[in-house]
Amino acid sequence: MKDDWKPIVDRLDDLLARLDRLLPAERAPDWKAATAFRWRKHARGGYLEPVRHPHRIAFADLKDIDEQKRRLRENTAQFVAGRPANNVLLTGARGTGKSSLVKAALNEFAPKGLRLIEVDKRDLVDLPDIVDLIAERKERFVIFCDDLSFEASDAGYKSLKVALDGSIAGSADNVLIYATSNRRHLMPEFMDENLQAIHRDGEIHPGETTEEKISLSERFGLWLSFYPFDQEQYLEIADHWVATLGGKPTGESRKAALLWALERGFRSGRVAWQFARDWVGRKANSAA
Repeated sequence: MKDDWKPIVDRLDDLLARLDRLLPAERAPDWKAATAFRWRKHARGGYLEPVRHPHRIAFADLKDIDEQKRRLRENTAQFVAGRPANNVLLTGARGTGKSSLVKAALNEFAPKGLRLIEVDKRDLVDLPDIVDLIAERKERFVIFCDDLSFEASDAGYKSLKVALDGSIAGSADNVLIYATSNRRHLMPEFMDENLQAIHRDGEIHPGETTEEKISLSERFGLWLSFYPFDQEQYLEIADHWVATLGGKPTGESRKAALLWALERGFRSGRVAWQFARDWVGRKANSAA
Protein backbone atom coordinates (compact mmCIF):
# COMPACT_ATOMS: atom_id res chain seq x y z
CA MET A 1 0.00 0.00 0.00
CA LYS A 2 2.84 2.39 0.86
CA ASP A 3 4.44 1.73 -2.53
CA ASP A 4 1.17 2.67 -4.25
CA TRP A 5 1.23 6.13 -2.62
CA LYS A 6 4.92 6.82 -3.24
CA PRO A 7 4.58 8.13 -6.84
CA ILE A 8 1.79 10.51 -5.73
CA VAL A 9 3.84 11.76 -2.76
CA ASP A 10 6.87 12.27 -4.98
CA ARG A 11 4.83 14.28 -7.49
CA LEU A 12 3.36 16.42 -4.71
CA ASP A 13 6.86 17.10 -3.33
CA ASP A 14 8.01 18.12 -6.80
CA LEU A 15 4.99 20.42 -7.25
CA LEU A 16 5.58 22.11 -3.87
CA ALA A 17 9.25 22.63 -4.71
CA ARG A 18 8.31 24.35 -7.97
CA LEU A 19 5.75 26.57 -6.25
CA ASP A 20 8.32 27.48 -3.61
CA ARG A 21 10.69 28.71 -6.31
CA LEU A 22 7.95 30.88 -7.83
CA LEU A 23 7.02 32.60 -4.56
CA PRO A 24 9.06 35.66 -3.46
CA ALA A 25 11.56 34.94 -0.73
CA GLU A 26 11.10 36.46 2.71
CA ARG A 27 13.36 39.43 3.12
CA ALA A 28 14.21 41.85 5.88
CA PRO A 29 13.38 45.51 5.22
CA ASP A 30 16.20 47.69 3.96
CA TRP A 31 15.84 50.37 6.62
CA LYS A 32 18.48 52.59 5.01
CA ALA A 33 16.76 52.61 1.64
CA ALA A 34 13.93 54.98 2.54
CA THR A 35 12.05 56.86 5.25
CA ALA A 36 8.65 55.61 4.06
CA PHE A 37 7.51 52.04 3.46
CA ARG A 38 4.42 50.22 2.20
CA TRP A 39 3.11 46.96 3.61
CA ARG A 40 2.80 44.49 0.74
CA LYS A 41 1.15 41.06 0.72
CA HIS A 42 2.06 37.84 -1.06
CA ALA A 43 1.26 34.16 -0.63
CA ARG A 44 3.73 33.75 2.26
CA GLY A 45 2.57 36.74 4.24
CA GLY A 46 3.71 40.34 4.08
CA TYR A 47 6.81 42.51 3.85
CA LEU A 48 7.82 46.18 3.94
CA GLU A 49 8.59 47.72 0.56
CA PRO A 50 10.66 50.94 0.57
CA VAL A 51 9.06 53.98 -1.08
CA ARG A 52 11.92 55.27 -3.20
CA HIS A 53 10.39 58.63 -4.08
CA PRO A 54 7.99 59.80 -1.34
CA HIS A 55 5.87 62.89 -1.90
CA ARG A 56 7.83 65.68 -0.23
CA ILE A 57 5.69 68.50 1.09
CA ALA A 58 6.43 71.06 3.79
CA PHE A 59 4.18 72.36 6.54
CA ALA A 60 4.57 75.82 4.99
CA ASP A 61 2.88 74.57 1.80
CA LEU A 62 -0.35 73.80 3.68
CA LYS A 63 -2.50 76.92 4.00
CA ASP A 64 -5.50 77.77 6.20
CA ILE A 65 -5.18 74.73 8.46
CA ASP A 66 -2.87 76.37 11.01
CA GLU A 67 -4.43 74.84 14.13
CA GLN A 68 -4.39 71.34 12.65
CA LYS A 69 -0.74 71.83 11.64
CA ARG A 70 0.21 73.02 15.11
CA ARG A 71 -1.41 70.12 16.91
CA LEU A 72 -0.09 67.39 14.60
CA ARG A 73 3.40 68.89 14.62
CA GLU A 74 3.43 69.06 18.44
CA ASN A 75 2.13 65.50 18.78
CA THR A 76 4.72 64.17 16.32
CA ALA A 77 7.54 66.13 18.00
CA GLN A 78 6.58 64.60 21.35
CA PHE A 79 6.59 61.13 19.83
CA VAL A 80 9.95 61.52 18.09
CA ALA A 81 11.46 62.83 21.33
CA GLY A 82 10.32 59.70 23.18
CA ARG A 83 7.62 61.50 25.14
CA PRO A 84 3.95 60.46 25.46
CA ALA A 85 1.90 61.14 22.31
CA ASN A 86 -1.44 60.11 20.85
CA ASN A 87 -2.74 58.18 17.88
CA VAL A 88 -4.36 60.68 15.50
CA LEU A 89 -7.56 60.60 13.45
CA LEU A 90 -7.83 63.31 10.77
CA THR A 91 -11.39 63.66 9.48
CA GLY A 92 -13.35 66.00 7.27
CA ALA A 93 -13.87 67.29 3.77
CA ARG A 94 -11.95 65.75 0.89
CA GLY A 95 -8.93 67.55 -0.50
CA THR A 96 -8.40 69.76 2.56
CA GLY A 97 -4.91 68.53 3.47
CA LYS A 98 -5.40 65.53 5.75
CA SER A 99 -3.00 63.18 3.96
CA SER A 100 -0.62 66.00 3.04
CA LEU A 101 -0.31 66.94 6.71
CA VAL A 102 0.92 63.45 7.58
CA LYS A 103 3.41 63.58 4.68
CA ALA A 104 4.63 66.98 5.89
CA ALA A 105 5.22 65.52 9.35
CA LEU A 106 7.37 62.77 7.83
CA ASN A 107 9.28 65.31 5.74
CA GLU A 108 10.09 67.42 8.81
CA PHE A 109 10.84 64.71 11.36
CA ALA A 110 12.49 62.00 9.20
CA PRO A 111 15.98 63.41 9.97
CA LYS A 112 15.16 62.90 13.66
CA GLY A 113 14.29 59.23 13.21
CA LEU A 114 10.65 59.23 12.15
CA ARG A 115 9.59 56.55 9.66
CA LEU A 116 6.21 56.02 8.02
CA ILE A 117 4.55 52.74 7.07
CA GLU A 118 1.51 52.97 4.82
CA VAL A 119 -0.98 50.15 5.30
CA ASP A 120 -4.04 49.57 3.14
CA LYS A 121 -7.34 49.18 4.95
CA ARG A 122 -7.71 45.56 3.82
CA ASP A 123 -4.30 44.72 5.33
CA LEU A 124 -5.03 46.03 8.83
CA VAL A 125 -5.44 42.43 9.94
CA ASP A 126 -1.62 42.27 9.71
CA LEU A 127 -1.06 45.05 12.26
CA PRO A 128 0.22 42.63 14.95
CA ASP A 129 2.83 41.29 12.49
CA ILE A 130 3.91 44.80 11.49
CA VAL A 131 4.26 45.92 15.11
CA ASP A 132 6.32 42.81 15.95
CA LEU A 133 8.59 43.57 13.00
CA ILE A 134 9.43 47.11 14.15
CA ALA A 135 9.03 46.94 17.93
CA GLU A 136 12.76 46.52 18.61
CA ARG A 137 13.92 49.19 16.15
CA LYS A 138 15.39 52.47 17.43
CA GLU A 139 13.38 54.54 14.91
CA ARG A 140 9.93 55.94 15.67
CA PHE A 141 7.19 54.61 13.37
CA VAL A 142 3.89 56.09 12.27
CA ILE A 143 1.58 53.50 10.75
CA PHE A 144 -0.49 55.46 8.25
CA CYS A 145 -3.87 54.37 6.87
CA ASP A 146 -5.32 56.78 4.32
CA ASP A 147 -9.02 57.21 3.54
CA LEU A 148 -10.07 54.85 6.30
CA SER A 149 -13.63 53.60 6.56
CA PHE A 150 -15.23 50.28 7.37
CA GLU A 151 -18.27 48.24 6.59
CA ALA A 152 -19.73 46.14 9.36
CA SER A 153 -18.16 42.94 7.99
CA ASP A 154 -14.60 44.26 7.52
CA ALA A 155 -12.00 42.10 9.29
CA GLY A 156 -9.60 45.00 9.78
CA TYR A 157 -12.03 46.78 12.12
CA LYS A 158 -11.25 44.60 15.13
CA SER A 159 -7.52 44.49 14.36
CA LEU A 160 -7.34 48.28 14.41
CA LYS A 161 -9.43 48.43 17.56
CA VAL A 162 -7.03 46.08 19.34
CA ALA A 163 -3.97 47.95 18.06
CA LEU A 164 -5.33 51.27 19.31
CA ASP A 165 -6.44 49.94 22.67
CA GLY A 166 -3.60 47.49 23.24
CA SER A 167 -4.06 43.76 23.69
CA ILE A 168 -2.76 41.68 26.56
CA ALA A 169 0.69 42.01 24.98
CA GLY A 170 0.51 45.82 25.10
CA SER A 171 1.56 48.28 22.40
CA ALA A 172 5.06 49.08 21.18
CA ASP A 173 6.40 52.38 22.50
CA ASN A 174 7.86 53.34 19.12
CA VAL A 175 4.60 53.04 17.15
CA LEU A 176 1.68 55.42 16.59
CA ILE A 177 -1.25 55.16 14.19
CA TYR A 178 -2.28 58.13 12.04
CA ALA A 179 -5.44 57.67 9.95
CA THR A 180 -7.47 59.91 7.65
CA SER A 181 -11.15 59.52 6.90
CA ASN A 182 -14.11 61.40 5.46
CA ARG A 183 -16.24 59.78 8.19
CA ARG A 184 -15.77 60.88 11.77
CA HIS A 185 -16.96 57.55 13.15
CA LEU A 186 -15.31 55.46 10.41
CA MET A 187 -18.40 53.32 9.76
CA PRO A 188 -21.67 54.04 7.92
CA GLU A 189 -24.53 55.28 10.05
CA PHE A 190 -28.15 54.35 9.28
CA MET A 191 -31.45 55.96 10.18
CA ASP A 192 -32.88 52.86 11.85
CA GLU A 193 -30.02 52.86 14.37
CA ASN A 194 -31.58 55.96 15.94
CA LEU A 195 -34.59 53.84 16.83
CA GLN A 196 -32.37 51.81 19.17
CA ALA A 197 -31.71 54.85 21.36
CA ILE A 198 -33.12 54.73 24.91
CA HIS A 199 -34.67 57.68 26.72
CA ARG A 200 -33.91 57.44 30.44
CA ASP A 201 -34.09 60.09 33.19
CA GLY A 202 -34.32 62.87 30.64
CA GLU A 203 -31.21 61.69 28.76
CA ILE A 204 -30.85 59.95 25.41
CA HIS A 205 -28.56 56.91 25.40
CA PRO A 206 -27.42 55.61 21.98
CA GLY A 207 -28.14 52.02 21.03
CA GLU A 208 -25.48 49.30 21.12
CA THR A 209 -24.84 49.46 17.36
CA THR A 210 -24.19 53.20 17.48
CA GLU A 211 -22.02 52.85 20.58
CA GLU A 212 -19.90 50.21 18.83
CA LYS A 213 -19.33 52.46 15.83
CA ILE A 214 -18.40 55.46 17.95
CA SER A 215 -16.06 53.40 20.13
CA LEU A 216 -13.44 52.93 17.37
CA SER A 217 -12.90 56.62 16.66
CA GLU A 218 -12.84 57.32 20.40
CA ARG A 219 -9.74 55.15 20.68
CA PHE A 220 -7.76 57.79 18.79
CA GLY A 221 -6.41 60.18 21.39
CA LEU A 222 -6.30 63.18 19.06
CA TRP A 223 -9.02 64.19 16.59
CA LEU A 224 -8.27 66.82 13.96
CA SER A 225 -11.22 68.11 11.92
CA PHE A 226 -10.96 69.68 8.46
CA TYR A 227 -13.56 71.88 6.74
CA PRO A 228 -14.21 73.07 3.16
CA PHE A 229 -12.39 76.25 2.17
CA ASP A 230 -14.21 79.48 1.38
CA GLN A 231 -13.42 81.38 -1.81
CA GLU A 232 -10.65 83.56 -0.41
CA GLN A 233 -8.92 80.62 1.25
CA TYR A 234 -9.10 78.65 -1.99
CA LEU A 235 -7.62 81.55 -3.99
CA GLU A 236 -4.83 81.99 -1.44
CA ILE A 237 -3.91 78.32 -1.85
CA ALA A 238 -4.07 78.58 -5.65
CA ASP A 239 -1.79 81.65 -5.59
CA HIS A 240 0.68 79.81 -3.37
CA TRP A 241 0.94 76.82 -5.71
CA VAL A 242 1.16 78.98 -8.84
CA ALA A 243 4.11 80.81 -7.28
CA THR A 244 5.68 77.60 -5.93
CA LEU A 245 5.55 75.96 -9.37
CA GLY A 246 7.30 78.92 -10.97
CA GLY A 247 4.39 81.02 -12.17
CA LYS A 248 3.13 84.46 -11.20
CA PRO A 249 -0.28 84.87 -9.52
CA THR A 250 -2.38 87.49 -11.31
CA GLY A 251 -5.98 88.56 -11.58
CA GLU A 252 -6.21 86.39 -14.70
CA SER A 253 -4.93 83.32 -12.87
CA ARG A 254 -7.42 83.94 -10.02
CA LYS A 255 -10.36 84.11 -12.43
CA ALA A 256 -9.16 80.90 -14.05
CA ALA A 257 -8.81 79.26 -10.62
CA LEU A 258 -12.42 80.13 -9.76
CA LEU A 259 -13.64 78.70 -13.07
CA TRP A 260 -11.58 75.55 -12.47
CA ALA A 261 -13.24 75.05 -9.07
CA LEU A 262 -16.69 75.82 -10.50
CA GLU A 263 -16.28 73.11 -13.14
CA ARG A 264 -15.45 70.61 -10.40
CA GLY A 265 -18.15 71.77 -8.04
CA PHE A 266 -15.79 71.96 -5.09
CA ARG A 267 -13.08 74.19 -3.59
CA SER A 268 -10.20 72.40 -1.90
CA GLY A 269 -6.43 72.42 -1.58
CA ARG A 270 -6.22 69.51 -4.00
CA VAL A 271 -8.30 71.35 -6.62
CA ALA A 272 -6.11 74.46 -6.19
CA TRP A 273 -2.94 72.37 -6.64
CA GLN A 274 -4.33 70.70 -9.76
CA PHE A 275 -5.29 74.08 -11.18
CA ALA A 276 -1.81 75.51 -10.53
CA ARG A 277 -0.14 72.58 -12.31
CA ASP A 278 -2.38 73.08 -15.33
CA TRP A 279 -2.04 76.88 -15.37
CA VAL A 280 1.73 77.05 -14.92
CA GLY A 281 2.31 74.21 -17.35
CA ARG A 282 0.19 75.76 -20.10
CA LYS A 283 1.75 79.21 -19.63
CA ALA A 284 5.25 77.78 -19.81
CA ASN A 285 4.30 75.77 -22.89
CA SER A 286 2.88 78.87 -24.61
CA ALA A 287 6.00 80.88 -23.78
CA ALA A 288 8.19 78.18 -25.26
